[in-house]
Amino acid sequence: MAKNESLHKAREAKQDEYYTQISDIERELVHYEDHFRDKIVFCNCDDPAYSNFWRYFQLKFYQLGLKKLVSTHYDPHAPSYKMEIVRKEKGEQIGIPDYAKTPLKGNGDFRSEECIEILKEADVVVTNPPFSLFREYLAQLMEYEKKFVIIANLNTVTYKEVFPLLKNNRIWLGYKSGAQSFAIPDSVERNNTYYINGQKYAKFGNICWFTNLDIPKRHEELVLVKQYCGHEEDYPKYDNYDAIEVGKLSDIPCDYGGVMGVPITFIDRYNPEQFDILGLDDHRVPWRGRGPDLNGKAIYRRLIIRRKK
Repeated sequence: MAKNESLHKAREAKQDEYYTQISDIERELVHYEDHFRDKIVFCNCDDPAYSNFWRYFQLKFYQLGLKKLVSTHYDPHAPSYKMEIVRKEKGEQIGIPDYAKTPLKGNGDFRSEECIEILKEADVVVTNPPFSLFREYLAQLMEYEKKFVIIANLNTVTYKEVFPLLKNNRIWLGYKSGAQSFAIPDSVERNNTYYINGQKYAKFGNICWFTNLDIPKRHEELVLVKQYCGHEEDYPKYDNYDAIEVGKLSDIPCDYGGVMGVPITFIDRYNPEQFDILGLDDHRVPWRGRGPDLNGKAIYRRLIIRRKK
């Protein structure tokens, strides 16, 4: 490997070091506890020595009834290691279980052959994958048909590799979305950083959780109170597309059965039993072409939807 390529990869790995706070993990994963019982949980793209994902599952290993917990550490410079807890079939199962730490042949890259072998064995993958490799990471999970709960930037819903999965109900958003802070190394330079007790944090505005585990939130109906009939002037039609503009989710009408353009944040409230997602239009997304225009101006990111009932 060329020296400048090695430096680039090391720099990129450093920029992906965003450690999730355990409070954020707890708020999300409390909704999935039934999905973990008797399962092998894999936290890859992780650093178990510092990871709160590892800490969460280790502390709750017996309470959740896990069969096995595995976490691999990525080191861009050298061979790395994995940590593993296996449920005992006999004896008292309380407290914090011991773990085994064993070396890996490679550096713990999730794309490596040995990490893929661990992935094949896993039932559920839970982690904060590297944002810079999210497309490739998600594609791998789909290729091996794995259940997962993972963190991403909300903007990834517009990716050509991600949006069809949402549209076709193969993945969906979890519970928590919005602003979230991550612990980062001192050497990482970002906007919106601050310190608490000597630890540096970075705040992101559009964070969400993706999953393909069935959760009650996915079946909650969006309450619609606005009416289209008699208020047509509040719902102008696009210049170049046969649909009405709905600027806020709270303005989705309860009596309109046609096509609507809604903000992309609708995906967080999407119930496939209540709506169909027909497409994505955004003048900033090259693979979609120009989005809908309103009064001669391009509209910012719209999901195109239709109410089922």
